[in-house]
Amino acid sequence: MLQKFLNWFQPAKPIPRKSPEAIETDYPKYRFRILESTFLGYTTFYLVRNNFSPVSKEIGEALQYTRQDLGDMLAVTAITYGIGKFLMGALSDRSDPRKFMAVGLLLTAILNFAFGFANTYWVHLTLWGLNGLVQGMGWPPCGRSLGHWYSVSERGRTFAFWNIAHNIGGGLVGVIASQSAANLGWEYAFFVPGAIALIGSVYLYFRLADTPQSVGLPPIEEYKKDYPKEDSVDRQHTAHHETELSMRQLIVANVLLNKYIWLFAIINFFVYIIRYSLIDWGPTYLKEMKGANLTSGGYSTLVLEFGGIGSTLLMGWISDKSGGRRGMVSLLCIIPIFFAFLGIIFNPPGQIWIDFVLFGVIGLFIYPPVMLLGVAGLDFTSKKAVGTAAGFIGLFGSLGRTAQGKGMGYLVDHYSWDVALMAIVVSTLIAIILLAFTWNLRPRG
Repeated sequence: MLQKFLNWFQPAKPIPRKSPEAIETDYPKYRFRILESTFLGYTTFYLVRNNFSPVSKEIGEALQYTRQDLGDMLAVTAITYGIGKFLMGALSDRSDPRKFMAVGLLLTAILNFAFGFANTYWVHLTLWGLNGLVQGMGWPPCGRSLGHWYSVSERGRTFAFWNIAHNIGGGLVGVIASQSAANLGWEYAFFVPGAIALIGSVYLYFRLADTPQSVGLPPIEEYKKDYPKEDSVDRQHTAHHETELSMRQLIVANVLLNKYIWLFAIINFFVYIIRYSLIDWGPTYLKEMKGANLTSGGYSTLVLEFGGIGSTLLMGWISDKSGGRRGMVSLLCIIPIFFAFLGIIFNPPGQIWIDFVLFGVIGLFIYPPVMLLGVAGLDFTSKKAVGTAAGFIGLFGSLGRTAQGKGMGYLVDHYSWDVALMAIVVSTLIAIILLAFTWNLRPRG
C-alpha cells in the first residue's frame, strides 16, 4: 500500500512530442500556467504557515502561554520546516509537483484546523511542528517546475516575479489572521486560512503540470535555445541533462560536495534571522513598545511584506542583466537594512508611523536576497536537483529562524527589546561580510 502511494507521486512520464505548430501554440500557455499555479499555490501556503505570529500574543493571553512558550513554538516550527524543506526537496525532485504540492497544501490545511480546535500547549507544539514539516512541500516543487519551464537567462526576472508570492501571502496573512481573530476569536486565525488552503489544494491538482516532456513539449533549453555551457559542444544531445537523478546524486554530488551551495546556505542562515525577526516578533514588539493594537500590529506585517514587491522585480532583472551576479545584488540590498534596524531601535514611542516606514524599508530590501539566494542555488546545480539544493539552502534559513526565535525570546525576557534588536544588527553585519565573497560569482550555465 505504501509503495503504491509513493509510486503515485513519481514524475509524469514523457509522451510523444507534439507537432511544431502545436509546440509554438502550447508552450507559452503552459509557461504561464506553471507560473500562475505555483504563484497562487505558494501564496496560499503562506496563509497557513505565518498565521501564528500575528495572533501569538492573543493565544498566549487566552491560554496562559509565556513568551518563552511562544518562542519555543516558533523555534520548533522553524526546525521542522528546515528539515521538511530539505527532505521534501529531495523527494520533490523525484515527484510530480502537481500531486506533491497539492497534497502538501491539503495536509497543512488539516493541521491548521486541528490547531484551532486544540487548547493545550503540547498539542499545539506538536501540531505546529508537524505543520512546519509539511510546509516543506511548498517551495521545492515550485523550484522544480520553474527550473524546467524557464531557462537560465530568464531565471532572475522569472523568480523575481514568482517571489512576490512571498510578499502577497505574507502580507495578507497578517490581515486575515488578525481580522479573523479580532472578530471571531483566535481560533479563526487558523480556520479561515485552512479553508482557503483546501480550495487551493484542489486548484493545484487540476492546474499544475510536471515537465514539458510530460505534456508533449521539448525541454526548455531546446525551446529557448539557451543551453548550459556543458552542453554547448553537442546541443543535439540533451538526454543526460533530462535524466532524473538518484537520491545519492541529488544529495551528495549536487549539494553536500558543492561549495557554492554551502556558501549560499550559510548566508541564508543570517538573512533569515533578519527576515523573520520582524515577521515573528514585529507585531508583538510594536504592541509592547510602540503602542500598537491587534489590528495595527497585523498591518505591520502587510507593510513589511508588500515593501519587497517592486524591489524584488527590479533586483531580479538587474541580476540577469549583470550576468547572474546574485550575490553582488544581494549585498547591495542588505546594507540599507542595517541602518533601518538602527532607526527602529532609536525611534521613540508615539512615532509609530516611522516604524511602519522602516518596516517597509526592510521589506523593500530583504526580499531580493531571499529570492536571489534561492536562484543562485539553482544556478550552481542541476535543474534536476533544484528541490534538493533549495531545501538545503532553506534548511539553513530555517536554522537561522530557529536561532532568532529562541534568541529573541530569551534576550527580551532577560534583557530588553533593544538588546534583542542589536543582535539582529550584528547578524546583518555578518551577512554583509559573507556576501562580499559572492561579489563576482556568476551562474555555471
